[in-house]
Amino acid sequence: MALKLQYTFKGETKTTGYANDKHFSMFEAAAKAEGFDIRQYQEMEHQVQMSTRDKKSHRDFRDNYFKNLGFSEVKVVREED
Repeated sequence: MALKLQYTFKGETKTTGYANDKHFSMFEAAAKAEGFDIRQYQEMEHQVQMSTRDKKSHRDFRDNYFKNLGFSEVKVVREED
């Protein structure tokens, strides 16, 4: 069963291949597919994780960051062969 990443970037729905061993998260895979350098985001994300144990804060930080980049509806889709 192949995995595909489906996301909407600036109003356009796109699909690309996805592998758990190549990407830390589906959000980072979508950013890479669009050519974004998210090293600064990763550093800030690490600081958020270290400063709070609240998973909702981390999720909100991530969702807002990628929303500001233009992403929405990021999800992994299983494709039957």
